Amino acid sequence: MRVTPGASRDEVRIEGDSVQLRVTAPPADGAANEAVLKLMAAALGRPRRDLTLLRGASARIKLIGVAGV
Repeated sequence: MRVTPGASRDEVRIEGDSVQLRVTAPPADGAANEAVLKLMAAALGRPRRDLTLLRGASARIKLIGVAGV
């Protein structure tokens, strides 16, 4: 998925085969990564503890793992 930190609002968009996330959190001290995980957990109807950032901690393109899937 592609992430845009520092956006004006939190949003999940699906365009074609890609998922785009916009989060209001800044890309500092892992705040945007945590916001991405919380937003995806809410969108999937799963608790935050079920999601893990697998790849892309400092990049816009991220890979997230979901436990139990």
